[in-house]
Amino acid sequence: MAWTAHPSAIVDAGAQIGEGTRIWHFVHVSPGARIGERCSLGQNVYVGNDVVIGDNVKIQNNVSVYDAVTLEDDVFCGPSMVFTNVYNPRSAVTRKNEYRRTLVRRGATLGANCTIVCGTTIGEYAFVGAGAVVNRDVPDFALMVGVPARQVGWMSRFGERLDLPLQGSGSATCEHTGEHYRLEAGRCHLESSRNNA
Repeated sequence: MAWTAHPSAIVDAGAQIGEGTRIWHFVHVSPGARIGERCSLGQNVYVGNDVVIGDNVKIQNNVSVYDAVTLEDDVFCGPSMVFTNVYNPRSAVTRKNEYRRTLVRRGATLGANCTIVCGTTIGEYAFVGAGAVVNRDVPDFALMVGVPARQVGWMSRFGERLDLPLQGSGSATCEHTGEHYRLEAGRCHLESSRNNA
């Protein structure tokens, strides 16, 4: 199965697009972009040249994925969320050689209208709430809200809040999947699941 694009989309020659990916109305994919399989790029999405997008990534309407951004597999980008790639932009100062790389790890969710300031890493299965502004690295499974974003909890791979303290240690089970999570030294990790138990 090949990838598909709406007639209004512009996919520049040289872009690499995986099978089963769907590209919707008024999308522009630059020639150096690498996009995986089974992705969905919603209306009015822009993908830059120096961008890597993994498999099964969902990018909702009105999102620009600028140069120096990498999205691993299963990332969700909510409507109108924002990436940046220059930390201190000025119209009269060229800073294309100063792009700061942004990495969004596997399974993370970036909520509607949130902003990810360049140079940060969003951990695996982290959850950034709608409208949050992330200006520092986010741990795996962390739930982040506010301006600037602060951690208020932990999320399971299923996308449900875990009954764990912010600090210290503890364990919790996702009610929907039965997966077990452990918090140790301020880090949350998946302890076991049906797939690896």
